[in-house]
Amino acid sequence: MGRFYAASAAIAVLISASLVSAEIPTCGPNKLCPAETPCCSAYGQCGVGAYCLGGCDPLFSHSLESCVPNPICKSQDYNLNSLDDIAPNTRYLGDASKAKWVSSGQPVAYQNEAVLLTMAPDTVGTLLATTNYVWYGKISATMTTSQGKGVVTAFIMMSDVKDEIDFEFVGIDVENAQSNYYSQGVTNYNNGRNLSTSNTVTNTHTYTIDWTPEKIDWQIDGKTLRTVERQSTWNATANRYDYPQTPARVMLSLWPAGLPSNAPGTINWAGGLVDWDSPYMQNGYYYALVNNVKVECYDPPKGASVQGSKSYKYTDKAGTNDTVVVTDDVEVLASFFATGEDPEKNPNAAASKSSSAASTKTGSAAAESTSAEVETVPGLSGAGARGEEGGPAAVVSQAPGSSVTQPAAGSLQTAGGSGGTGFSQGDTQGQSGAAGKDRRVVGGSGIAFVGALVGLLVL
Repeated sequence: MGRFYAASAAIAVLISASLVSAEIPTCGPNKLCPAETPCCSAYGQCGVGAYCLGGCDPLFSHSLESCVPNPICKSQDYNLNSLDDIAPNTRYLGDASKAKWVSSGQPVAYQNEAVLLTMAPDTVGTLLATTNYVWYGKISATMTTSQGKGVVTAFIMMSDVKDEIDFEFVGIDVENAQSNYYSQGVTNYNNGRNLSTSNTVTNTHTYTIDWTPEKIDWQIDGKTLRTVERQSTWNATANRYDYPQTPARVMLSLWPAGLPSNAPGTINWAGGLVDWDSPYMQNGYYYALVNNVKVECYDPPKGASVQGSKSYKYTDKAGTNDTVVVTDDVEVLASFFATGEDPEKNPNAAASKSSSAASTKTGSAAAESTSAEVETVPGLSGAGARGEEGGPAAVVSQAPGSSVTQPAAGSLQTAGGSGGTGFSQGDTQGQSGAAGKDRRVVGGSGIAFVGALVGLLVL
């Protein structure tokens, strides 16, 4: 249909998969999160805990301090041959030294050589997102995709302010990879291009995003098939470059674009409704297989404010690269009730220190009350299940087509510049970035988003 959909479509899957609770505060243009639930998720909803980690949008959160600083880029090979480096988003509290990936849904280890992204009936698939961010670099994923109507596999870069660079694979077109990019979540259907390749399901390919302050190359198996130069993205109306320019996470996902609850355009783009009794399903689920992800970090752009070496933080609601600072700030949340503004908050710990049984009971009740009143993990309320099993615990030792005993993938766990500087955005009056534009409230890519995507975005 010539239309390309980014993470917003995927996230819409999550929100439409079930009724959104009217009690969850929402966030977006001209609407910041309240102080009690200060962190704006990729879903456009406010909460605490995981809401304040990867995917927390500083532009619409209560303050720039609400979101936890982003762990800095680390060059490394992610050999995805087990689940050892993957933590579910219902357990991860921001310590990037203890987990390389955060998951939503049900990743499955396969024969000690790969990880499967699974999508079973009544779920919105699986999302993996790196705990470390990338501020320009060369990122490669070696993988095979899923196939079938309504099924979308994605490998993307997504920043917290919705800058996005995509490879997406629609299940009815296994001879093309769709390339796309967005700036601050603004949908532009002219940005997408098909990149021809051999069968993405039966053949393992290495897809590469080579991202610098001046250009983006999309490569398949080492061959550059598309280049977008930053200078070509100037937006005279907004007085800025519509070019991805802020620290982003690597995201891998498998998500159902073809759900009846999705917009007709999304369903048509994906080739129709998902067939949940398809021969492309094995062991009860659709799957994509990822062998390896490699990240080569590039230096911060010329002129960047480097005040440390551990994290990235935003200093202004413009959300452009000249508002990003490299710092030594590191924050690990004490609990899922903590935020970037109050990282030590832990009502359960306070209750456990009570000196009497009565006070302990009172403290526990207070913690339960807090849990009932605020959202702690994006997507757990008002969004579809991603097939959680209490964390990534499934292991497949046989080929996907063989019989195997494992946790059901469909079960749900409930959880408590110009001139070569890389900076000039032209006339920066108003320091509001894309103010006045119709921003997607939740951006991300087929990852499911990374939800259906989720955010991660979430469950």
